[in-house]
Amino acid sequence: MRVPNSVVLPVGTHVDCCQEEEVEKKRCDIMAKITAMLAERKSNLTHFIDNLEGSEEPEFYVEQWERLKEMESCMLTILNLVAVNCTDHHDIKKLEASILEHVKNEQLFPEVVRVLPPVYRQVEAAIVDIAQSEEMADHGMMDLQYLLSKLSQYEHLANLGRELLQDILRYLHRIGLVVWYEEIKHLETTVFLQPTFLITMFKLLVRYRLVQQLESIS
Repeated sequence: MRVPNSVVLPVGTHVDCCQEEEVEKKRCDIMAKITAMLAERKSNLTHFIDNLEGSEEPEFYVEQWERLKEMESCMLTILNLVAVNCTDHHDIKKLEASILEHVKNEQLFPEVVRVLPPVYRQVEAAIVDIAQSEEMADHGMMDLQYLLSKLSQYEHLANLGRELLQDILRYLHRIGLVVWYEEIKHLETTVFLQPTFLITMFKLLVRYRLVQQLESIS
């Protein structure tokens, strides 16, 4: 909701736990709730802005007003929910096809036609090569400066600078090839070359009904 012109594709999982006739009913219910939530958000923002503009001393609230107006301008595009059975390979392929279809839509993503500099592809290929090498630990964590030194060993990347690498890592983070939390101070120098490791770790730490499971242990 804070990202300008963001596009959201809702995905409903656990279709295998529902009766066939339930799926469409649940899909409609979820989309209706999302529409209602967005309408309420817009109404609340308008209400807050009107209150600030109508206050006796509006000059004291300029910063708040600007922040609310910025949030008001963040338009969301909500796509139709895709329902999948995560245990069915065909459903996963269906989801993948749906995502690719939307991503290639120039009306949704005007920048999809932008051509990346060759060095982006070269660094991407080199990082994949490093991540798959035998010396790479299973957790896939690597110090940013060490990654730069490893990439510089490739002849065509010998002149790669840290600033350019950071720009490329932002792109690779956005497309999901790596994970780089540059905004978190303690992680800004760490690059995760194996995002699946983080998923595995989060699955161990974040669980449904975890509190109840822990409380059931004597």
